[in-house]
Amino acid sequence: MEKENLIKNVDEFIQKIDKMKKQDKMDLSSDQDLSIAIMNLISIEEHFFFTAQKTNKLKYFDLLQEVRAMRGELLKKIVKNPEGEVWCISKHLLAASMRLMEVGTKQNKLGKKNEAYDLFNKAYNLYSLFWGLNMNLINAENIKKIDDNALNVHDTEGNGFMGKLGGLVKKVLNCCRE
Repeated sequence: MEKENLIKNVDEFIQKIDKMKKQDKMDLSSDQDLSIAIMNLISIEEHFFFTAQKTNKLKYFDLLQEVRAMRGELLKKIVKNPEGEVWCISKHLLAASMRLMEVGTKQNKLGKKNEAYDLFNKAYNLYSLFWGLNMNLINAENIKKIDDNALNVHDTEGNGFMGKLGGLVKKVLNCCRE
Protein backbone atom coordinates (compact mmCIF):
# COMPACT_ATOMS: atom_id res chain seq x y z
CA MET A 1 0.00 0.00 0.00
CA GLU A 2 2.75 2.47 0.97
CA LYS A 3 4.70 1.56 -2.18
CA GLU A 4 1.66 2.35 -4.32
CA ASN A 5 1.31 5.74 -2.59
CA LEU A 6 4.99 6.44 -3.19
CA ILE A 7 4.66 5.61 -6.89
CA LYS A 8 1.55 7.75 -7.14
CA ASN A 9 3.35 10.60 -5.37
CA VAL A 10 6.40 10.30 -7.64
CA ASP A 11 4.16 10.28 -10.71
CA GLU A 12 2.29 13.32 -9.42
CA PHE A 13 5.59 15.04 -8.70
CA ILE A 14 6.90 14.37 -12.21
CA GLN A 15 3.62 15.62 -13.70
CA LYS A 16 3.90 18.81 -11.61
CA ILE A 17 7.48 19.37 -12.82
CA ASP A 18 6.48 18.72 -16.45
CA LYS A 19 3.64 21.23 -16.10
CA MET A 20 6.01 23.83 -14.65
CA LYS A 21 8.46 23.25 -17.51
CA LYS A 22 5.70 23.74 -20.07
CA GLN A 23 4.74 27.02 -18.45
CA ASP A 24 8.37 28.19 -18.83
CA LYS A 25 8.70 28.57 -15.08
CA MET A 26 11.77 26.39 -15.04
CA ASP A 27 14.24 24.76 -17.35
CA LEU A 28 15.70 21.98 -15.24
CA SER A 29 18.24 20.94 -17.85
CA SER A 30 19.67 24.46 -17.95
CA ASP A 31 19.37 24.80 -14.18
CA GLN A 32 21.27 21.56 -13.71
CA ASP A 33 24.04 22.81 -16.01
CA LEU A 34 23.99 26.12 -14.14
CA SER A 35 24.35 24.32 -10.79
CA ILE A 36 27.48 22.55 -12.08
CA ALA A 37 28.86 25.89 -13.30
CA ILE A 38 28.20 27.37 -9.86
CA MET A 39 30.08 24.45 -8.29
CA ASN A 40 33.06 25.30 -10.46
CA LEU A 41 32.85 29.00 -9.61
CA ILE A 42 32.95 28.09 -5.91
CA SER A 43 36.05 26.03 -6.63
CA ILE A 44 37.62 28.93 -8.54
CA GLU A 45 37.00 31.17 -5.52
CA GLU A 46 38.84 28.67 -3.34
CA HIS A 47 41.76 28.48 -5.76
CA PHE A 48 42.08 32.27 -5.94
CA PHE A 49 42.13 32.37 -2.14
CA PHE A 50 44.86 29.76 -1.81
CA THR A 51 46.86 31.25 -4.68
CA ALA A 52 46.73 34.67 -3.01
CA GLN A 53 47.89 33.17 0.26
CA LYS A 54 50.67 31.09 -1.31
CA THR A 55 52.02 33.88 -3.53
CA ASN A 56 51.27 36.88 -1.29
CA LYS A 57 49.81 38.59 -4.37
CA LEU A 58 46.72 40.54 -3.40
CA LYS A 59 45.47 40.73 -7.00
CA TYR A 60 44.10 37.19 -6.57
CA PHE A 61 41.74 38.45 -3.88
CA ASP A 62 40.36 40.95 -6.40
CA LEU A 63 39.80 38.15 -8.90
CA LEU A 64 38.17 36.11 -6.17
CA GLN A 65 35.68 38.94 -5.57
CA GLU A 66 34.82 39.12 -9.28
CA VAL A 67 34.15 35.39 -9.41
CA ARG A 68 32.20 35.56 -6.14
CA ALA A 69 29.94 38.28 -7.56
CA MET A 70 29.31 36.19 -10.68
CA ARG A 71 28.58 33.11 -8.56
CA GLY A 72 26.11 35.07 -6.45
CA GLU A 73 24.35 36.43 -9.52
CA LEU A 74 24.01 32.96 -11.03
CA LEU A 75 22.95 31.30 -7.79
CA LYS A 76 20.01 33.72 -7.64
CA LYS A 77 18.69 32.07 -10.80
CA ILE A 78 18.20 28.82 -8.88
CA VAL A 79 17.83 29.89 -5.25
CA LYS A 80 14.94 32.27 -5.86
CA ASN A 81 13.29 32.82 -2.48
CA PRO A 82 15.60 31.59 0.25
CA GLU A 83 14.28 31.56 3.77
CA GLY A 84 16.53 31.51 6.78
CA GLU A 85 19.90 30.10 5.83
CA VAL A 86 18.82 28.39 2.57
CA TRP A 87 21.10 30.61 0.45
CA CYS A 88 24.22 29.62 2.37
CA ILE A 89 23.07 26.04 2.79
CA SER A 90 22.61 25.82 -0.98
CA LYS A 91 26.08 27.19 -1.67
CA HIS A 92 27.68 24.80 0.80
CA LEU A 93 25.71 21.80 -0.49
CA LEU A 94 27.04 22.47 -3.99
CA ALA A 95 30.57 23.06 -2.71
CA ALA A 96 30.59 19.90 -0.57
CA SER A 97 29.07 17.85 -3.38
CA MET A 98 31.78 18.97 -5.79
CA ARG A 99 34.59 18.32 -3.31
CA LEU A 100 33.27 14.81 -2.59
CA MET A 101 33.14 14.14 -6.35
CA GLU A 102 36.76 15.33 -6.64
CA VAL A 103 37.96 13.15 -3.75
CA GLY A 104 35.93 10.21 -5.06
CA THR A 105 37.52 10.60 -8.48
CA LYS A 106 40.99 10.57 -6.90
CA GLN A 107 40.12 7.47 -4.83
CA ASN A 108 38.79 5.78 -7.95
CA LYS A 109 42.03 6.55 -9.80
CA LEU A 110 43.96 4.97 -6.91
CA GLY A 111 41.87 1.82 -7.31
CA LYS A 112 39.94 2.36 -4.08
CA LYS A 113 36.61 1.66 -5.76
CA ASN A 114 34.48 1.13 -2.65
CA GLU A 115 35.69 4.37 -1.06
CA ALA A 116 35.15 6.18 -4.36
CA TYR A 117 31.61 4.87 -4.77
CA ASP A 118 30.77 5.81 -1.19
CA LEU A 119 32.03 9.35 -1.81
CA PHE A 120 30.14 9.57 -5.11
CA ASN A 121 26.95 8.47 -3.35
CA LYS A 122 27.42 11.09 -0.65
CA ALA A 123 28.10 13.75 -3.31
CA TYR A 124 24.90 12.84 -5.13
CA ASN A 125 22.92 12.86 -1.90
CA LEU A 126 24.10 16.38 -1.13
CA TYR A 127 23.33 17.45 -4.70
CA SER A 128 19.86 15.94 -4.36
CA LEU A 129 19.37 17.79 -1.09
CA PHE A 130 20.30 21.04 -2.87
CA TRP A 131 17.55 20.41 -5.44
CA GLY A 132 15.11 19.26 -2.80
CA LEU A 133 15.54 22.54 -0.94
CA ASN A 134 15.37 24.70 -4.04
CA MET A 135 12.42 22.97 -5.67
CA ASN A 136 10.50 23.17 -2.39
CA LEU A 137 10.33 19.38 -2.10
CA ILE A 138 11.42 19.43 1.50
CA ASN A 139 9.04 20.38 4.25
CA ALA A 140 11.15 20.18 7.38
CA GLU A 141 8.06 20.00 9.57
CA ASN A 142 7.20 16.58 8.11
CA ILE A 143 10.68 15.04 8.32
CA LYS A 144 11.11 12.81 11.33
CA LYS A 145 14.13 10.65 12.03
CA ILE A 146 13.19 7.03 12.65
CA ASP A 147 16.59 5.38 12.24
CA ASP A 148 19.58 5.73 9.97
CA ASN A 149 18.06 3.86 7.05
CA ALA A 150 14.33 4.50 7.15
CA LEU A 151 12.29 7.53 6.20
CA ASN A 152 9.27 6.37 8.19
CA VAL A 153 7.88 3.21 9.73
CA HIS A 154 6.50 2.17 6.33
CA ASP A 155 9.85 2.51 4.54
CA THR A 156 10.59 -1.09 3.56
CA GLU A 157 13.41 -0.24 1.13
CA GLY A 158 15.64 1.31 3.78
CA ASN A 159 16.94 4.04 1.48
CA GLY A 160 15.99 6.82 3.88
CA PHE A 161 15.16 10.39 3.00
CA MET A 162 18.31 11.08 0.99
CA GLY A 163 17.86 7.91 -1.07
CA LYS A 164 14.25 8.75 -1.89
CA LEU A 165 15.13 12.35 -2.72
CA GLY A 166 17.97 11.12 -4.94
CA GLY A 167 15.53 8.85 -6.77
CA LEU A 168 13.19 11.77 -7.39
CA VAL A 169 16.01 13.98 -8.64
CA LYS A 170 17.14 11.24 -11.04
CA LYS A 171 13.66 11.11 -12.53
CA VAL A 172 13.21 14.87 -12.76
CA LEU A 173 16.66 16.17 -13.70
CA ASN A 174 17.20 14.26 -16.90
CA CYS A 175 19.27 16.59 -19.05
CA CYS A 176 18.76 14.35 -22.05
CA ARG A 177 14.98 14.58 -21.97
CA GLU A 178 13.78 17.17 -24.48
